[in-house]
Amino acid sequence: MIYIKIILSLFYFILIFNKSKIDYSQKIPASDFSIDMVSIEGGDFIMGNYNDNVKTKISPFWISKYEITWEIFNLFMQHQKIENKEFKIADKIIYVDGVSKPTEPYTDMTFGMGFEGYPAVNITHYSATKFCKWLSLVTGNYYRLPTEAEWEYACRAGSSTKYYFGNDISKISEYAWHKNNSSKKYQKVGQKKPNQWGLYDMLGNVSEWVADSYKEDISKSTRKKTNPFIYDKGKYPKVYRGGSWLDDPKKMTSDKRYFSDKLLQRRDPQIPKSKWWNTDAPNIGFRIVRVEDLSKSSLRNKFWNN
Repeated sequence: MIYIKIILSLFYFILIFNKSKIDYSQKIPASDFSIDMVSIEGGDFIMGNYNDNVKTKISPFWISKYEITWEIFNLFMQHQKIENKEFKIADKIIYVDGVSKPTEPYTDMTFGMGFEGYPAVNITHYSATKFCKWLSLVTGNYYRLPTEAEWEYACRAGSSTKYYFGNDISKISEYAWHKNNSSKKYQKVGQKKPNQWGLYDMLGNVSEWVADSYKEDISKSTRKKTNPFIYDKGKYPKVYRGGSWLDDPKKMTSDKRYFSDKLLQRRDPQIPKSKWWNTDAPNIGFRIVRVEDLSKSSLRNKFWNN
């Protein structure tokens, strides 16, 4: 009997010790929805292209298997305002200044391209960060947008080629929705082949917001070679990655960087422009990551209030 207890204790210890290596599904309270999260082991990789690259070290994290869909984002839109109070997140008690829900968009932000099972788009970078904050408060796990380095590391999935499936562009339609095969609209998530780490639509379908502000020369800007994060409090430019249904396959490589500007809201009739919605970004969505380290409040607020 004592041996059985020892074995069970050892098994429990191994399970806890390796919990960061386990994929899981994050149930969203008071709903029938969940978000599938894939465990990514940390490691080193060469970030960027051959002419502008930097060796970067990444700590372990989880990332959503699919782009966040409209049904999931709609839960955030419908939530009751969260007031200032203490929350338990990642087993720590923190004080949070509350979260408002997005304002109602003045038009249908799907642009008639589809709702159920389709990626949420036309969302500002600010809106995506607030979604992550809301999700953290209601689940007790620390969620945020991936850093640019985390995103590229997950996208490459151990590869060093132009695309995560190699350099042969003729194969891209097996893995991605792009300008030549998308019928001029986004598609339901998860229909193409995943990358080697089981992540879908990392290239194509919709581009994805990352946490970072854009700096042109990333090899010089990324001075911190371990878990780099480039922050600037300005609204523009923010980085998005992966390419979309609007893009030429040649521009959808794993290292390709895109950045935002005010043209993403050029048709917004409101003064001032909406904090929550872009009127001209039907090609930009997002996915999320979870990390175990809650980080200092100053850094956490940069991720949640960016």
